[in-house]
Amino acid sequence: MTTDRFLGMKITPITRRRLHNFKSNRRGYISFWIFAAVLLLSLFAEFLANDKPFVVYYDGGIYSPIFKSYPETTFGGTFETEADYSDPVVREMIEAKGWFWMPLIPYNYRTVSWNLGVAAPSPPDAEHWLGTDDQARDVVARTIYGFRISVIFGFVLTVISAVIGVAAGAVQGYFGGWTDLLMQRFIEIWSSLPTLYILIILASIIEPNFWWLLGVLLLFSWMGFVGVVRAEFLRARNFDYVRAARALGASNTVIMFRHVLPNAVVATLTFMPFTLAGSVTALTGLDFLGIGLPPGSASLGELLAQGKANLQAPWLGLTGFFVIAIMLSLLTFIGEAVRDAFDPRKLFTGDPIPAEVTEPAGKPAKEAAQ
Repeated sequence: MTTDRFLGMKITPITRRRLHNFKSNRRGYISFWIFAAVLLLSLFAEFLANDKPFVVYYDGGIYSPIFKSYPETTFGGTFETEADYSDPVVREMIEAKGWFWMPLIPYNYRTVSWNLGVAAPSPPDAEHWLGTDDQARDVVARTIYGFRISVIFGFVLTVISAVIGVAAGAVQGYFGGWTDLLMQRFIEIWSSLPTLYILIILASIIEPNFWWLLGVLLLFSWMGFVGVVRAEFLRARNFDYVRAARALGASNTVIMFRHVLPNAVVATLTFMPFTLAGSVTALTGLDFLGIGLPPGSASLGELLAQGKANLQAPWLGLTGFFVIAIMLSLLTFIGEAVRDAFDPRKLFTGDPIPAEVTEPAGKPAKEAAQ
């Protein structure tokens, strides 16, 4: 079998076919790059939207407030507290002996604009591109930070859920019998619990936060992966190569996770983008109901709730709606492309793979075939 390497990983003809199938889904392929670009920008949100300068040059010294806090006395002020760079007095002191460089959006998701000129929420203008919310905070800044925390929450929840779900499904499917029966009955009972009611009860006792919400949703989210992994293990447990591994004395753990699991991972990967979309939706819904992230956190769900409470400010609800709709649409399109990439019906059929995909870089076709 001809192989090539990319970033230290072996690229087999099957992998190249999967990459070709993924790229052939143009909608999913373009969605992947759009989502990756937006996510990359949001990961550096502090450099896009912040009320602290990148660099301050003052009296011959260079300071980086975006990385380190400096008291107002550093720039000639009288207070030992951290300098407020949105204060005109502080800006005048800095400009008197130097200069400063602010981010493109000079507002953090917590920054309150005191000089709006109109009552909050204020409509979009040249300074606040999408207006402000009902607490005079910039909507663009809160959207960038809210997108980041939503996607990070979804990624963490999806990955941990996949690990737990794959392990549980592997044990069920491989051993079968009473093990499968008892675990399946437990999953049926556990999945019937009213998740929302449990969250409401717990939220009245403990103030929710990122990790608290992650733990509670993790109690239920892993069950979505069990079914697909269990089915793959039930199908593969009696294959000839599994029987041969048993005959050679391989342990159950080695057979499960070295020989059978790679086949089950294919089904898991096709399921993960849709699970990620569901995880983001779950956090958004909890924030909309007021039992999600702590008050003041950058949240798309909280932005939707503000839009509902301030119908006279349609930019709030519309911004939250379109950001969530576009994000979920991109994840759905990516999931469809991943599903096409791992679809066994398209693995050895369909259009021929272009030469640049089938042949390793820098090798002629005859040499690659050898």
